[in-house]
Amino acid sequence: MTREEINELDIEALEKRASEIATETADADKEKLEELNAELDAITERREALNLEIETRKKAADAVANGAGKPVETREESHTMTNKEVRASQEYIEAYAKYIKTGKADECRALLTENVEDGVVPVPDMVENRVRQAWENDTIFNRIVKTYVAGNLRVGFELSATGAVVHTEGADAPEEETLTLGVVTMVPAMIKKWITVSDEVLALGAADFLAYIYDELTYQIIRKAADIVIEKILAAPTTSNATKIGVPEIANDADSTAVINATGQLGSGARDLVAIMSRGTAAAIKAGAIANNYPVDPFDGAEVLYTEALDDYAETEDGDTYMIVGDLSAVQANLPEGDAITFKFDDLSLAERDLVKIVGRLYAAIEVVGPKMLVKVVKGAVESE
Repeated sequence: MTREEINELDIEALEKRASEIATETADADKEKLEELNAELDAITERREALNLEIETRKKAADAVANGAGKPVETREESHTMTNKEVRASQEYIEAYAKYIKTGKADECRALLTENVEDGVVPVPDMVENRVRQAWENDTIFNRIVKTYVAGNLRVGFELSATGAVVHTEGADAPEEETLTLGVVTMVPAMIKKWITVSDEVLALGAADFLAYIYDELTYQIIRKAADIVIEKILAAPTTSNATKIGVPEIANDADSTAVINATGQLGSGARDLVAIMSRGTAAAIKAGAIANNYPVDPFDGAEVLYTEALDDYAETEDGDTYMIVGDLSAVQANLPEGDAITFKFDDLSLAERDLVKIVGRLYAAIEVVGPKMLVKVVKGAVESE
């Protein structure tokens, strides 16, 4: 049915056609789904226009019934709201919830007043605060370096260089420095998490709906981003090459000497030291220190960060990394689209089950970019590459 035909229908006919479309989606292919989706959009617009017309007529009738006459002119001071004020308003929260559900940002852009012609639609204040808190609560990801450069990002580093020499006056000139540079190329990819929700969830108020999906999807995506940080460190070679920063390994039992021996492998650029491990490994080290009356901090002043991406020492095999020690500013995340989680909404593919699919996405590239700032501690002997 064309848009022109839909615009001739009344409410009853619109509801009948919408019900027919719900049945047709069950067996529709991709092309047909797109046609049905466009038809549903037209039905929604026609329904809203009819409802608005009915509401306008009702208000006018009520006004006349109550003796309304010619309105008295009143003056009100005008105030143009800033984008920040708009984003904190209930009206914008409602508009943004509709944007998440439909992918259409026109209503959000109409409410905003500054720089809204294109680009990413800003989230409401309540969402921004929840996302920022989620990032800050992740003790691993909030310590790495973050950039926001569009596209691929190339980060150079010094692979090798000859040192300085003392030149005595009158002696032959020293040889020119030999400098070899490496380049880490950061290629972004989508970190995704999707859930299916019922029509009852979609019927929640705008603020409750946004809180629900952001809390669920943002937590999982940020947790995955932190796991990728660990994965990149584990996958790094033990020595640097032209395209990768090396992260050396030492073999050490999970005892009071592990962190101390690991810090001995770090360069002077490693300052804000952390020891990353599972809670089980940390507990074993602390219990060992107590049992042996160890007189000082077994973590040598490094802040202990917990992760489930590393196995407990007791469960690892020889050659497995059970702890990472160093400065996490050696890792960089490039977020070309910012650190806000974006969403895709699909209300057709599971329509016959009254379910809606919501996909959360974060576009990110994560790599180790700082040499001599991290060390892997392995169980048993260090494996040669």
